[in-house]
Amino acid sequence: MQTHILGYPRIGSHRELKKACEQYWSGKISLDELHQTGAELRINNWLIQQEAGIDLIPSNDFSFYDQVLDMSLTLKAIPARYAPLLGKSDNSIPDLYFAMARGYQRDGLDLTAMEMTKWFDTNYHYIVPEFTKDQKFELFSTKAVDEFLEAKDAGILTKPVLLGPVSYLLLGKEKETGFHRLDLIDRLLPVYFKLLEKLQENGAVWVQLDEPFLTLDLSHREKEVYHRVYHELREAFPALKFLLATYFEGLGGNLDLAISLPVCALHIDLVRAPGQLNQILKKAPENLSISLGLVDGRNIWKNDYEATLKEINRAIKTLGSARVLLAPSCSLLHVPCDLDLEPETNALTPEIKNWLAFAKQKLDEITTLKNLVESKDEEAVSGMRKLQANIDSIKSRRESKRIHKTQVKQRTAAISIQDALRNEAFSIRRTKQHKALKLPLFPTTTIGSFPQTKEVRSWRAQFKKDNLTAADYENLLLEETEHCIRWQEEIDLDVLVHGEFERNDMVEYFGEQLDGFAFTRLGWVQSYGSRCVKPPIIYGDVERPNPMTVKWSTYAQGLTSRIVKGMLTGPVTILQWSFVRNDQPRSETCNQIALAIRDEVLDLEKAGIRIIQIDEPALREGLPLRKAEWDAYLKWAVNAFCLSAAGVREETQIHTHMCYSEFNDIIEHIAAMDADVITIECSRSQMELLDAFAEFNYPNEIGPGVYDIHAPRVPAKEEMLALMEKARQVIPDKQLWVNPDCGLKTRGWEETRKALKAMVEAAKTLREKSLKPEEQEAF
Repeated sequence: MQTHILGYPRIGSHRELKKACEQYWSGKISLDELHQTGAELRINNWLIQQEAGIDLIPSNDFSFYDQVLDMSLTLKAIPARYAPLLGKSDNSIPDLYFAMARGYQRDGLDLTAMEMTKWFDTNYHYIVPEFTKDQKFELFSTKAVDEFLEAKDAGILTKPVLLGPVSYLLLGKEKETGFHRLDLIDRLLPVYFKLLEKLQENGAVWVQLDEPFLTLDLSHREKEVYHRVYHELREAFPALKFLLATYFEGLGGNLDLAISLPVCALHIDLVRAPGQLNQILKKAPENLSISLGLVDGRNIWKNDYEATLKEINRAIKTLGSARVLLAPSCSLLHVPCDLDLEPETNALTPEIKNWLAFAKQKLDEITTLKNLVESKDEEAVSGMRKLQANIDSIKSRRESKRIHKTQVKQRTAAISIQDALRNEAFSIRRTKQHKALKLPLFPTTTIGSFPQTKEVRSWRAQFKKDNLTAADYENLLLEETEHCIRWQEEIDLDVLVHGEFERNDMVEYFGEQLDGFAFTRLGWVQSYGSRCVKPPIIYGDVERPNPMTVKWSTYAQGLTSRIVKGMLTGPVTILQWSFVRNDQPRSETCNQIALAIRDEVLDLEKAGIRIIQIDEPALREGLPLRKAEWDAYLKWAVNAFCLSAAGVREETQIHTHMCYSEFNDIIEHIAAMDADVITIECSRSQMELLDAFAEFNYPNEIGPGVYDIHAPRVPAKEEMLALMEKARQVIPDKQLWVNPDCGLKTRGWEETRKALKAMVEAAKTLREKSLKPEEQEAF
């Protein structure tokens, strides 16, 4: 029985990749220094896996930004607007690569970034390939080969990882009409062949081809393309051992297709879909090995060895050990690097830490499980000790008294249908809100956070190290908040925010004030590019012991006569962006969080906050991959949001925010959230997302983002006006707000000032164009 993993975290245990990329972007280190950091991270990851005893160690799972973007560069699927960067300088390829991800605004060029969206149902984002009808491909980058040779030079024969050709096309988007992206498969395959030839020539034995779309609902044509592509690959490369990797869901109706493809091994996710093993064991042909994804690659709880050993032995009994591979359920990209680096603190007690396993520990779980199955004499004693320790840990968590709270369970059980309904319909609420708030046409606002400068981050670090008293830390934050309010008044924003300088993260900040959460110091995972998040750990029943944001919101409101929004993270997003307990349904945990947020909403309203934003960017992210399961999820997810918001008076305006989501197929559920105003990411997609709202005749108010905050470029007023004119073609003026795509936390003040000033001027121009002079003052 062989062991392998599908991918390893690339950011480094101390976020070395993030720091190196950001230093390179700011000109503080050279390209050679950036490449050196990448090389050090790769060799360190390979050696960690080698030391752990992993048999098939992956390469090409490393990326300086995103693995889908890497494949686009490899295949020269480079949108035409980036042509000026080709061959521009010695740094042209890195400049091109990062421009595709982040945009480019210097040397007389102003290039927008490519669209970015969620990687299936995770919080990781990928750069969406752009395809045209006459799209051409060629082998432009040999990164996969270079990294394979790099490992080989270090004495490690790796298993190169490639995004499979069918999934690559399906992940992309047609940028013109008259064709389907799968029409490009015959142009694409020859380039894959060239890449595989180079890998084979240089000694590759195994190649992992990731085809996550095999776990989605596929059309007849998509299935036919899969069948043809993999038979052509096998015919062209009879000696290569292809491992076809699927994850995040079961194969379902694609099971017969998957096991018919002429590959050497098929990886299946048995954490998300444990029930599919029975069918696989019955149907797998004799020449197909099965990779059992039994160690959770997306959560941080220890594997239950006793339960897992039963599944492994069941598979071996049917297939034989030679046809069984053992692996995590998916790439370990989605979990933190190393639990051993975590100190035991009040936020992560020894008891809770004993229940966890990060990426490095999951390697040990895999090799321990293998050793327990094979029961070699010299390893038997060690294996039995590890087994007993695991049994004790699983029992400790199951029986822990800190997990369950009777009062929380009773309150959740008492939730009624009425608790999730506003007292009046939106049409009535809107009239009352317009009268109370007195906002102009095209009101301007931001999504919540303002730049967290080095100074703000240094204050937090000093406070955590006890180098700054609580009083001094708070005074600094209050001064920064006042500065933010005054600046927003200066540029004439209509609805202000307090800036969120006291918050480390939009989920972690709330988790720190809720019971049932634990926290790490170094539990970082990559969200996109250099953006890393540190998800809280929900280990027990959740409740809010005290108000969380009222103090900051009321302080900010007291500084100005303008409206200041209260800013909250919604229950579904807190759930999705945490490592969630797996001992009860996620819907139950979500309802517990919703009640905690509801308490905060009502306290904000009592304190005089008239607009409250409850962000839910992760609502669509949590959508199951199989459509048959959508209704059940959306019912409890939308209800949880409504439960958090529905207790307020009609005059109190509820906002929500969503980003990087396709809304077409769930628009009726977005409407069922009944938020008075929804703000959405729209600038990278050039307002395409608004089509769903227009076709549905969405009744509530909408703020389509006009400023891409995930890129450093500053859009001009004219660019924002052009985007809003697109919005006006499909949404009535009276329903439109003007705002950025997302929060401004990761941006610098210089670019933020320029962009928001332009945004406010764009909104004023829209008012002048839309209303007669006498109407402008009266509106």
